Amino acid sequence: MNYRLDGRTAIITGASQGLGLEIAKTYLAAGASIVICARDKELLAENSAALSKLCSPGQKIIYFAADVSKSEEVEKLVTFAVSHFKKIDILINNAGVQGPKGLIEEIDWEEWLKVIEINLFGSVLMCRKLVPHFRKNGYGKIIQLSGGGATKPMPRISAYATSKAAVVRFAESLSEELHGEKIDINCIAPGALNTRMLTEVIEAGPHKVGQAYYDKALAQHKEGGTALIKAAELAVFLGSSVSDGITGRLISAIWDDWQSLPERNQELKKSDIFTLRRITPEDRGKNWPPK
Repeated sequence: MNYRLDGRTAIITGASQGLGLEIAKTYLAAGASIVICARDKELLAENSAALSKLCSPGQKIIYFAADVSKSEEVEKLVTFAVSHFKKIDILINNAGVQGPKGLIEEIDWEEWLKVIEINLFGSVLMCRKLVPHFRKNGYGKIIQLSGGGATKPMPRISAYATSKAAVVRFAESLSEELHGEKIDINCIAPGALNTRMLTEVIEAGPHKVGQAYYDKALAQHKEGGTALIKAAELAVFLGSSVSDGITGRLISAIWDDWQSLPERNQELKKSDIFTLRRITPEDRGKNWPPK
C-alpha cells in the first residue's frame, strides 16, 4: 500500500488481540502514532511493549485499559489520549464481543444486553466523546468494524447480528449529521476471520449455533479464513487523506474494489451503494402494485 498516516494519531479500541492488534501494527507501519485500548491491562501492556519496537522516530504508542461500554471509562480514555497527543485524528471502533449463542428464549438475557452495550453503545460513546474534538480541529476519521452480522441474519447469534446492523445504521446517521464538516465515518466488513469469535462458535457446538453454522465454522477454521491484513489495509485507507469525502458507507475488505473509490467519490455520493436499505419488489423485477 502507498497510503500514509504520517503525523496522524489514532485511537484503536479492542486492540489487545486479533484484528485490533493487526490494525495497530499496520497503522504503525503506515507512520501513525496510536493509542491502543482494551479491557485486559496486562495484555495491553505486553502488546504495547512489542509494538513500540515498530515505532520510527517521531512515532509513539501508548495504551489505556478501559471498558468502552461505560461512559466514565470512555471519558478517561479520551482525556488520557488528548493529554498525551493534543490532537486525535482517527477513531477506530473495533472493540466487540460475539456474546451468547442459542435460541433467543434460552440464552442469558443479561449476556445478550452486554453485547449491545459493548458493540453498539461502546461505539456510540466513543463517537460522542471524540466528535466535538474532531469538530474543533476541522477534521476527523471514524472507522467502525461491522461484519456479516450487519448484512445477513445470524440465527442463534442474534445479539451480535443486531448490534452490528445497528452500528452501520448509526454510522450512516452520524455521517448525515456531520455533512460538510470534513469528518468521515465508515464501516468495514472484514470478512470471515479466524479469531477468538470463531473459536467460541466451535466450542459452543452445533446444539447452540445450529449444525449448518457449526459446519461452516469448522470449514473456515480448516481453510484459514480471511487474512487479518486485508481489513487492516482498508482501515489505513479509510484513515488516510486519500479517502477524504468518502463517508457513510459499509465497505467489504474482501469483495469491494475500495482502492478505486476516490476516483468514484462524486458518483458514490449520489447513490445508495454500500449502504443499508429496504429491497422493494421492483428491485427484484416484480410488478407488485402498491396497496
